[in-house]
Parts: sequence; structure tokens; C-alpha cells
Amino acid sequence: MIFEPRNITLKNGAVCTLRPTHPDDSEQMIDYMKRTAGETEYLLRYPDEVNYTLEQEQTLLRRLMEEPHTVMMVGIVNGEVAGNCSIGGFGEKRKLLHRCSMAIALKQAYWDLGIGTAMIGYLTELAGKIGYSQMDLEVVADNVRAQALYAKCGFVPTGRRSRALKFDDGTYHDEIIMVKYLDQEVK
Repeated sequence: MIFEPRNITLKNGAVCTLRPTHPDDSEQMIDYMKRTAGETEYLLRYPDEVNYTLEQEQTLLRRLMEEPHTVMMVGIVNGEVAGNCSIGGFGEKRKLLHRCSMAIALKQAYWDLGIGTAMIGYLTELAGKIGYSQMDLEVVADNVRAQALYAKCGFVPTGRRSRALKFDDGTYHDEIIMVKYLDQEVK
């Protein structure tokens, strides 16, 4: 989905532009995915699992721009990809059309500057315009920083998935399922 770029002023005074990803971002996006995967254990992939070719990433980003029910947003600070977030539907079945799934990650150098809050706020607006009334996400139970951000942005925990992830060190980790209701009628 293509949407209007939005500039935000960060806590450090820098400007971050929230905008749709574009195929021209492909090289930076591949680097960003490898880097963020290496900065925290809480993302679903390890750096060595980021193996997209430049052409594959360009094709993916082009397709996502054209998809009316999917948003892929990037945060750019001083020409650098600082973060990325997205929403996407659960399929074409009528019983699921009200829900979307959200994902977000930021480079560690950009944590605590307000980018995550701004991205989730803008995603919420765009999700409502698309017609979604519920945003779902899963977060590693140990990731209390992310859970605090999500709660601040209106997400509530609704469940727990035991041993959802197995890290390379052999340890298992639960996921917390969180939901943000976009309509006022549902609590």
C-alpha cells in the first residue's frame, strides 16, 4: 500500500520520515534485517537466515507497494533505515478480514527515540483506513521492553503460547499474544 510520508521529530531532535518501503530501499533493507537480527534475540530470524538477493527483495517490496491490504513502512533518519514495521491480513476468508498482524523492529541505535511509538500510531491509522478493526502481534515473553511499548500503544495481552520459540542455545521461550482493538465497540 502506498501512503503519505510523515515526518516526526525524535527525542534527540533528529527528523525521521515514515514512508512506504520502495524497491530502491532493497540493499539497505537487507542490511537492516541482518543487523537487527544480530542485535537482539527477540526477532524471528538470525542474521544468517537473511539470505534474500537484491532482486528478490526488490520484487517483494514492489509487490507490497501494490497490495492494498498490506502496509510496509520504513523509518528513515539521515538517509539510513532506522526501523521497519508492517501490517498484513490473515487471508481472504470473511471471518478473518477484520484482523491484521503487526511486526516492528528498530536498529538498536534508534531505540528510545520515539520511532516505535510513532510507527505504531501511523500503522493504526492506516489499518483503520484499510478496514481492519483489530491488530494482533506476538512478542517473546522475555521481551519486556517491547511489551511496554505495545501496552503504551493500546495493545492488551490475550494469551500465551508455550515454548513458541527455540533459540540456537537450546532454550525455549514463550510468546505473549497481544491485541489492539481499533473500534470502540469491542473491549
